[in-house]
Amino acid sequence: MEKMEEKRNQVGVGKANGREEKKHVEDGEKRRGGIRTMPFIFANEICEKLAVVGFGANMISYLTGELHMPLTKAATTLTNFSGTGSLTPLLGAFIADSFAGRFWTISVASVIYQLGMICLIMSAVLPQFRPPPCAGGNVCQEATGWQEAVLYVSLLLTALGSGGIRPCVVAFGADQFDETDPTQKTRIWNFFNWYYFSMGVSILVAVTVIVYIQENIGWGWGLGIPAIAMALSIIAFIIGFPLYRHFKPSGSPLTRLVQVIVAAIRKRKLPTPADSLLYDNDKLDEPISATGRLLHTNQLRFFDKAAIVTEDDGVKWESPDKPPNLWRVNTVHRVEELKSVIRMGPIWASGILLITAAAQQGTFSLQQARSMDRHLAGSFQIPPGSMSVFTIISMLTTISVYDRLLIPLARRFTGVDRGITFLQRMGVGFFISVFATFVAGFIEQKRKHAAAIHGLLDSPHNTVPISVFWLVPQYALHGMAEAFMSIGHLEFFYDQAPESMRSTATALFWTSISAGNYVSTLLVTLVHHHTDWLTDGNLNRGKLEYFYWLITLLQGFNLIYYLCCAKFYTLKPIQVRPKEEDGVELSTTV
Repeated sequence: MEKMEEKRNQVGVGKANGREEKKHVEDGEKRRGGIRTMPFIFANEICEKLAVVGFGANMISYLTGELHMPLTKAATTLTNFSGTGSLTPLLGAFIADSFAGRFWTISVASVIYQLGMICLIMSAVLPQFRPPPCAGGNVCQEATGWQEAVLYVSLLLTALGSGGIRPCVVAFGADQFDETDPTQKTRIWNFFNWYYFSMGVSILVAVTVIVYIQENIGWGWGLGIPAIAMALSIIAFIIGFPLYRHFKPSGSPLTRLVQVIVAAIRKRKLPTPADSLLYDNDKLDEPISATGRLLHTNQLRFFDKAAIVTEDDGVKWESPDKPPNLWRVNTVHRVEELKSVIRMGPIWASGILLITAAAQQGTFSLQQARSMDRHLAGSFQIPPGSMSVFTIISMLTTISVYDRLLIPLARRFTGVDRGITFLQRMGVGFFISVFATFVAGFIEQKRKHAAAIHGLLDSPHNTVPISVFWLVPQYALHGMAEAFMSIGHLEFFYDQAPESMRSTATALFWTSISAGNYVSTLLVTLVHHHTDWLTDGNLNRGKLEYFYWLITLLQGFNLIYYLCCAKFYTLKPIQVRPKEEDGVELSTTV
């Protein structure tokens, strides 16, 4: 008896020690994260965006002016690689969510991006990597195949690097706030505005200072400074390691989705039972639902069959800790993960055409600016690539007004913490984008009219005597549209995605950008092949305004499509895990 009592006491002491150790770990985690991590994360984002935009903002000028590519080829090259760079986040998100975690994915991907930047600098600095300068009135020699190959390798490395950075930085930053803490939960939504604002500031520097250096000092320095900024971003991010909240990756989310699909197909002939009879296992789902468990919904009922328990599924009711065969049966939470991803699909698709419209700012709008009077004061001229500064200023101004004025005002009427829902915010952005391309068509008509009056229709290299500031409205409207739609889109993916798939969800945001760039490439190719609207050598003889209005028409149909999707969208219902064992909280608010 004494030995049994002693053993019982030892077990009790062991459990107590275990609880104390767990409490000590939890207290350690609570001391991490929060506002103090933001300088390190934002420093990484600012430097990274300075590098990315410093490369991309004026790259059309580098391809046409240094490598002597035709305009349409240069435009499609940029949109193709921009699309690829926005598609690789799926790979980066898979790696982060499955086994590497967000911190290490960001760190390694940043190094890969740095290597791509070094290769591109070599292409710009060493003469053998680019064709000789144009001599007099002779036809410029286009870059050879191997010279273009060096460029493509550089762009591919930067695309792979951005694939690891883009889906993880936003989710990693939002992870630093505790969703179960009411005071910190509101800061998560402020974080998205702060994130976009800091990104906008770095872009503003890139399209002014960096582009000016590229145009007036040289491409070596113009590309070298962003490369140095990227190196600093890596250092800043790693220094903050001890302060970050780190979450262990919970296994491949894509595998879980496939398991649900396979299990549902296997049981497709079985009748769906009542909700209370579907399989639940909190212990099994705990690693992928730390914040809360997804509740059953009545949409997409076919996939509920994956949660039907049969004798062959390996479910041990007497041993709930032992997982069943997940290729045969899945919990309601895992089924709802798949449903959430499917429900997000139509909203995801609606963002594609807005990116297609915005992509023209870096190609045809830039060429418009190059043909116009860009004098600001005396002999100083605004570089064409710096025209996007008006987009950034408009975006930053809109974010500031929205965050400081509109949110508090709207909160009084709507009762929503963030003022208006992310679906409403996206709708406003879509409408402004339609107006932006509509206005752009009329401005191009005015530019060509000025060229005709001064007899410059057949002089594409002469400056049309019309101020470049006529392009400001279309740039500013695109900035306003981005402040509403892109941030709303990002909030939507983070909020509505399953908790264990937030890197993957952020990757979906970037894949919509990828798809938008690919659609731009397809649209430019088709229009160039079948019409005379887009010309390589002489913008004055083209009909660019028709192209803008075609995009306006497509965006109009897209806005109607989005409104229908938003009206019928069902928010994910989640049972929030309480901090104490005295109750639960249900949450579907946006």
